[in-house]
Amino acid sequence: MSKRVLMNGNEAVAEGAIRGGCDCYFGYPITPQNELTAYMAMHMPRHGRVFVQAESEVAAINMVYGAAGAGVRAMTSSSSPGVSLKQEGLSYIAGAELPMVIVNVQRGGPGLGNIDPSQGDYFQAVKGGGHGDYRLIVLAPDSVQEMHDFTADAFDLADRYRNPVMILADGRLGQMMEPLILRTREPERVEKPWALTGARGREKNIIRSYFSVDGVLEKRNEALQTKYRRIADAETRVDPYLMDDAELMLVAYGTCARLAKAVARDCRAAGIRAGVLRPVSLWPYPTEALRSYLDRVKNILVVEMSAGQMVEDVRLAVEGAVPVHFHGRMGGGVPTTADIRAKADEITGRAR
Repeated sequence: MSKRVLMNGNEAVAEGAIRGGCDCYFGYPITPQNELTAYMAMHMPRHGRVFVQAESEVAAINMVYGAAGAGVRAMTSSSSPGVSLKQEGLSYIAGAELPMVIVNVQRGGPGLGNIDPSQGDYFQAVKGGGHGDYRLIVLAPDSVQEMHDFTADAFDLADRYRNPVMILADGRLGQMMEPLILRTREPERVEKPWALTGARGREKNIIRSYFSVDGVLEKRNEALQTKYRRIADAETRVDPYLMDDAELMLVAYGTCARLAKAVARDCRAAGIRAGVLRPVSLWPYPTEALRSYLDRVKNILVVEMSAGQMVEDVRLAVEGAVPVHFHGRMGGGVPTTADIRAKADEITGRAR
């Protein structure tokens, strides 16, 4: 059964988590994602599930660590400075191969910055913000509907691969309201024989990320990298828009992808064959999908709310085959369609 409602993005994430089978939520307030925490505080107990407002972000991520180790579906959320505080815990969780979901509704930085939208946490999310060679699966919604849908899917992905999954959004997506369809879904349930559920009648389980015997940690890391390659093969996601004959490719995610699509339509009305390639999974990054268009694309324009972070992955994918240009804003500034269009005109030699 489905229901059409009006929600903001933060509420949509929370409802998606509940429908995705979230058993426990642990969080600490921070703007601009507080509606998510408030929604979970109201609705999780109504479903007979656990909500805890922790005493800090560090406490919250370690509560998730414990709950995930017990085999339940656990989640936390925060915004940029708060997610920074959770990085040590995320590294431990990835090293222990525990499934969990974390949501980052990004705000301006560095430091405390401001509460306006940003995409300045891309490096932190996709390169591993804590220590060690680990990866999070990172999904980037561009609508309130996707905020809902991706969060529900994230719990299945986390369990399937015993790996943390991040929903990387921004303050504008978190605060904006749109109609969406709430879909009734059956969460994908997998057996968890590794979980700490009590050892009566069986051998005890040990969940850890510390391996002191020579060579054991290296083998553990090799196994993790094998898993990451399997994830990359199966879970790379991309959304092409007007790309069949495009000569100018705009690459953007989240809020910037919405703007880029409007610019692509505007360019086509003026005779510029533009299209948008939106990475839906920021890790694994859709490198091969991007490369598949290089035989006909003449220029690439990357649009971000940052000083330029994802643009580095685009340049690595392109390997100099075509010029890669950049347009970005920082500190909570959101690019305008007029500014993006002006950059597109400059690149294509059609400056007005």
